[in-house]
Amino acid sequence: MTLGAWAELVASGLITGGVYALVALGLNLQYGLMRILNIAHGEFLMLGAFLTWAAQTSLGISPLVMLPVSFALLMLLGLVIHRLTFRRLARTSPDLDVFEARGLMVSFGLMFLVQNFAQLLWGGELRGYDWLADPVAIGDARFAANKLLLLALALAISAALIVVLRTTLLGKGVRALMQSPTGARLVGIDTERLHPLMFGVGLGLSGVAGCLLSMTYTISPSMGEPYTVTALIVITLGGFGSMSGALVGGLALGVIEALGMHFTNPSLKTLLSYGIFIAVLLWRPNGLFTRR
Repeated sequence: MTLGAWAELVASGLITGGVYALVALGLNLQYGLMRILNIAHGEFLMLGAFLTWAAQTSLGISPLVMLPVSFALLMLLGLVIHRLTFRRLARTSPDLDVFEARGLMVSFGLMFLVQNFAQLLWGGELRGYDWLADPVAIGDARFAANKLLLLALALAISAALIVVLRTTLLGKGVRALMQSPTGARLVGIDTERLHPLMFGVGLGLSGVAGCLLSMTYTISPSMGEPYTVTALIVITLGGFGSMSGALVGGLALGVIEALGMHFTNPSLKTLLSYGIFIAVLLWRPNGLFTRR
């Protein structure tokens, strides 16, 4: 293989990994902070993708304009869902284990509800649009402009979230809740406001990932579920609650999948992902980037 071919192969993995990281960051916020294992997380990625597709094909609105719009709409939807479901579950569950089990069942219901709603509204066909699909030459390698933009935006948004969580007072409150919910409450952190806000931010990030995906790939109402599973694998790689671990884990998984599919068989993608998942669980159950 030439150097250009290697660059194209690694770049394709990083592009996919950037989306993985965005979805995993949102899910990691929800589980690390509130112990909500939101199986429906990928369905909101699908909603973000369809909202962007509809806006672009019907109204001619640029996907770049839809990035903040998708984030805001999905975040608002997340606030409503948290208030109607998970907030009540938290108040009525006798302990954390019961809350996790009930939350898992609710998220399963949400997954089927959102998926069937999208299928009823937009149909089950594959959808897509052409936007910035012209090739860009970098040395010997050639890349689609929309895919390069996807990677740049995914990395920028992920890095911005990590910086906010590390440097701001809000971020310190979130990290404190992840480390010790009881201790955080004792020092005055308002969980009643922080929990729904971060749940909404998590869904907002999923909507942004869907918006970015629609720029380069075809979309369908069933596209979300595989991204939820992949996000769980990425979180396992990086460690539950570790935001930087989710970013690195997402990028690493994308590159590993790209290399594995190139040198073996594209049909082995799922086998590669689950093989890595099982190996990390056996070797480093706390994640590769979590300190003991």
